[in-house]
Amino acid sequence: MNFDDTPQEAAFRETARRWIEANAPRELHAELSKSSLGRIRLANHDIVDVGKAWQKKKFEGNWACLHWPREYGGRGATPIEKVIWQQEEGVYGKLTQPFQIGEGMCGPTVMAFGSEEAKRRYLPKLASGEEIWCQLFSEPSAGSDVAGLRTRAEKKGDNWVVNGQKIWTSGAHYSDYGLLIARTDPNVPKHKGLTMFFLDMKSPGVEVRPIKQANGMQEFNEVYFTDVVIPDSQRLGAVGDGWNVSLTTLMNERMSIGARLATGVPEMFELCSNLMLEDGPAIDDPAVRSKLASWAAKSSGLKYTSYRTISALSKGERPGPENSIGKLVSGMMLQDIATYAMDLQGAAGVLTGNDEETAQGQFQQMLLSSPSMRIAGGTDEILRNIIAERVLGLPGDIRVDKDVPYNKIPTKGR
Repeated sequence: MNFDDTPQEAAFRETARRWIEANAPRELHAELSKSSLGRIRLANHDIVDVGKAWQKKKFEGNWACLHWPREYGGRGATPIEKVIWQQEEGVYGKLTQPFQIGEGMCGPTVMAFGSEEAKRRYLPKLASGEEIWCQLFSEPSAGSDVAGLRTRAEKKGDNWVVNGQKIWTSGAHYSDYGLLIARTDPNVPKHKGLTMFFLDMKSPGVEVRPIKQANGMQEFNEVYFTDVVIPDSQRLGAVGDGWNVSLTTLMNERMSIGARLATGVPEMFELCSNLMLEDGPAIDDPAVRSKLASWAAKSSGLKYTSYRTISALSKGERPGPENSIGKLVSGMMLQDIATYAMDLQGAAGVLTGNDEETAQGQFQQMLLSSPSMRIAGGTDEILRNIIAERVLGLPGDIRVDKDVPYNKIPTKGR
C-alpha cells in the first residue's frame, strides 16, 4: 500500500482544501464536531435546510457528486479524488446526511439502469440538493432477506399499480423521490420475480408514517402504497431483473455506510481521561486500559483496511466484498463502546444536556442509535456470510427456498 499522494492528488487536495476554507459554514464547525455519536442534531438549524444549502454551494462550485460524469451534475473525478474530498471536507460532510442515500445508492442505480432522459432529468437535481431520494427496500417480513418482499406491482397498460408496505425507510418524510423494488411475478423463485422502479414520493396513494425512535428522533418511516401508479418509463432494468439491479444499490450502500461510520474510540479515550472513578482516574484503571487497548487495535485495523481500499482505488482497481469488514467491525465496536461508557458513568449516564453533561448525553445517544447500525445496509449475519463466502471462499449458506416459486414458499399472512 502507498499512503502518499501522487503530485496530481496532492494538487487536487490543495485545491479542495482552499475551496472548503473559503466556503464552509464555519459557524457550525464546533457543533458538528460534537455530533459524531448517535445522529446529527443542530440546536438552531434544520439539518435538511442546512444540508441543502451546503449541497447547492458544492454543486455551484463543481464539488458535488465528484465521481459522477459532468453531464449528470458531477465533476468526472477519479475514485481516489472522491476519497480525498471526503477527507478534506471533514465534519462538514455530516451536512450531506440527507443526500447520502441519493448520492451513494439511488443515483448510481439510476445511472446504471435508467434511460438517458431520466438520467439528465433527475441526476443533476439530485446532485444540486434540489431533490432528495430515499430507498424503499425493507419490509416487515423482508429485512435481511429482501428477496422475500411482498409489495406487489401489477402491469396495467403502460403503467404499474403498486400495493404494499415498506419499513425503516430513512428520510422518506422529506424525500422527493424513492427507489422501489417490488414483486412483479410470484410464480418464479423469489429472487427472479422482482422489478426495480423509481417514483415520486408525492404520488397519490403514498402514505409516509414516521417512526418515533428510542433516542427521541424520527429518521425512519413506514411507507404504505395503495394503488400507486408508476409509469413503465420509471422502471429500472428489465422486468424480473430487479434483484440484479438491487445488487448495485446494496453494494454502494454497504460501502457508503462503512466509510463514514464512527466507532466512538476517540470520544471514549477523552471520557476515560477525564472521568473519576472511586479509586482514581478511569484511564489509570487496568481493566479500562485493557478495553481501550483492544478498541485502539481494532480501530487501527479498520484504518489500514480502509487505506487498502484507498490504495486500490488510486490504482484504478475496484474494491471487493472485503469492504463488508469495515461495517461489521465498526457496528459492533460502536455498541460495545457505548455500553461500556454507560457502565463507567453509572447514574450520570442517564443525564443529557449541555456543558458537563455533554459526554454523558453523547454516549446515551450512541447506545440508543447503535443497534440500527448493525442492521442498516445488511445485518451482522449477512455481512459474515459475505465475508465467509466471497472473501474466505467457504461453502455457501444452505438456502432451502432457492429454487422454489415464491407463492409456494410456506409463510403466514401472504
